[in-house]
Amino acid sequence: MKKILLLIFISLLHCTIKAQEVLEPSSKNHPEWSKPFPPFRIVGNLYYVGTADLACYLIVTPKGNILINTGLASSEKMIRESIKTLGFKLSDTKILLTTQAHFDHLGAMAAIKKSTGAKFMVDYADAQVAADGGRSDYDLDGKVSVFKPVKIDRILHDKDIISLGGMELVMLHHPGHTKGSCSFLFTVNDQNRIYRVLIANLPTIVTDRKFTDIPAYPHIAEDYDYTLRSMKDLKFDLWVASHGIQFDLLKKHKPGDSYNPAAFMDVKNFYDYLDELQVEYDKKMEKD
Repeated sequence: MKKILLLIFISLLHCTIKAQEVLEPSSKNHPEWSKPFPPFRIVGNLYYVGTADLACYLIVTPKGNILINTGLASSEKMIRESIKTLGFKLSDTKILLTTQAHFDHLGAMAAIKKSTGAKFMVDYADAQVAADGGRSDYDLDGKVSVFKPVKIDRILHDKDIISLGGMELVMLHHPGHTKGSCSFLFTVNDQNRIYRVLIANLPTIVTDRKFTDIPAYPHIAEDYDYTLRSMKDLKFDLWVASHGIQFDLLKKHKPGDSYNPAAFMDVKNFYDYLDELQVEYDKKMEKD
């Protein structure tokens, strides 16, 4: 009997260790994901603190700050230094958000949450993936976590409002890329004017499989269609995205450039990008 109990204990222990195993996928084919990029002020109280491609955003308020996305696990130190360079403190972060539950955007989230005590809020459809470190991601094998699981403090739904220090961010449910991909709409101002800002999670297609061959996400085609349609109705003055390459970060802002919100006000480019994604989606649907 003791032997049986011991075997059960060992088995449970092995399962627990296995469940905690984290293996971040290689990003060697994406050196820009970890390439440092000098932090800068985008517009008003919105700042860029990400890498050359993995976009992370800091919103500063009198009651503490909001950090959106954290890049890879190795990005924690860089984000801390970037925020310090801007004259702020990572420890003042009160709210953590993400545009999608992938390792290249949540890699350092658990560590930053632990060090700051900030509240992590996530779209309801990405909650399970965030909580298990990516094991339940529809496009992965589920054998190990690809980022450290993150404790969730608030579940968000479409058009929920995140409030802090006079700021109000509207979360927009934009599924497809992940089940709970989302964007954020809010207003900021500087000495010249008020700006309506969109942080967009564009519906790029991440899977190589046919949509009909993804039992873990049976409504993926419908979600992509919904997101493409809903994004075409968005109205804003200035936009950025989850990846720098998506909004031409390296062309719009060179290290050392002065404050220039107008560089990010190319609204037409956003809608042109959506048109390209619509063509990509339509082609995939034809093959399915």
